[in-house]
Order: sequence, then C-alpha cells, then structure tokens
Amino acid sequence: MADGKSIMVDVSRCTGCRGCQIACKQWNELPATETRQTGSYQNPPDMNADTWKVVRFHDGRGEDGKPYWNFFSDMCRHCLAPGCLSGAVGDEMIQDEETGAVVYVGDTSQSDFDIALESCPYHIPRRDEKTGQIRKCVMCIDRIKDGLKPACVASCPTGAMEFGERDEILKKVEARVAELKKTFPKAKAVDPNDVRVIYIITDDPAHYAEYVEA
Repeated sequence: MADGKSIMVDVSRCTGCRGCQIACKQWNELPATETRQTGSYQNPPDMNADTWKVVRFHDGRGEDGKPYWNFFSDMCRHCLAPGCLSGAVGDEMIQDEETGAVVYVGDTSQSDFDIALESCPYHIPRRDEKTGQIRKCVMCIDRIKDGLKPACVASCPTGAMEFGERDEILKKVEARVAELKKTFPKAKAVDPNDVRVIYIITDDPAHYAEYVEA
C-alpha cells in the first residue's frame, strides 16, 4: 500500500538531544539499557530489544578536509514492501492496513529472526535473547489510532520530525530538499519511494551511519 502515514526526519534540524530516543522508551515502557562509555556520545551504542530508536553520532573529515559531526535519529523505516515479514509465522508480524505501519504484535518468538534481519536493508529488527521475541519500532500505532503523533515526533523540540498523511509528507520532503540544496548540494531524501520514515540528509550517507540507505 502506498497511502497511509509517513514521517519526515530532517537531519539538518537535528541537534542530537536524544529527546526522541527517550520518548520512545517512555511511551513504550521499555526498560533502561545497561551501557558504558565507548568514546562516543552515542549511547547506547546500538539498538536492542529494549531500545527501538538510537540517535547515531558520526564525526570525521570530509574530502575537503573539513570536520563534520552528524546526527542520525535511527529507527524502523516501515517499508512499503517490508521484507522482514518474510520471516513471520502466523499474524504476529503484520503491516497495518490503515497506516501502513509494520507492527510486531503478540508472540514473535516463533518467527524466524535471521530471515527478518537479513531481509531488512536497514538492519533494524532485534531479538530478545531471554524470550526470543523479535522487537522494533511500531510507529506508536496505539497513539496514531487515538489521533496522536508518534512519541518521537511529538517530543522533537526543533521540528526535525513531522508526521502526517503520506502524500502530504512527500510534498514537504520535496520542498525541503529543494530548499536545502541551495546551501547543501548533496541534500537528498533517502529512499522516499520505498519507505514511510523518510530521512533528509545533507551529506554522504556514510557520514551518518552504516545502514542509512538500501
């Protein structure tokens, strides 16, 4: 389905505050993740069964020798044709007909995690090693059904994230990319025809994270 809902994530407006990351945990009642200092502000270092959203920090020097420090609020892209569902057993991993959100519900421990992960070009699904459950962002579908924005979107203080009907979000993405290109020639939308969570980046994908685009 190509209609439904979408989220625009404009990384040029992200300050790395991690408010979205915390909001995700709070709304979904996910426990804290034991972590440690690894030399990066990115914390925890990666997603896991109890951390469905991570703000990635990436720094280095570009081809021109100038330093960069980029933030990437990583989460499930809610693909229009979700490959992860090929690992599903029964109806515990579904694509919601109304919103298009890819939702894992009920007992997912019998589904094939390896297939789900290998089929995801963004390397998103995670498995709870204790229970075998497969977990990831569900786009706060319970909030959406109640007429609310996803928790991450509602928490963003800079307007880096916007939520709405897919056709309207696509228009906003196109307009924002055109505006950013005036200052950032590399600005582009990432896989807008394939996903519901559409990122706008202004630098090379590799300067944000490993699995930015398919």
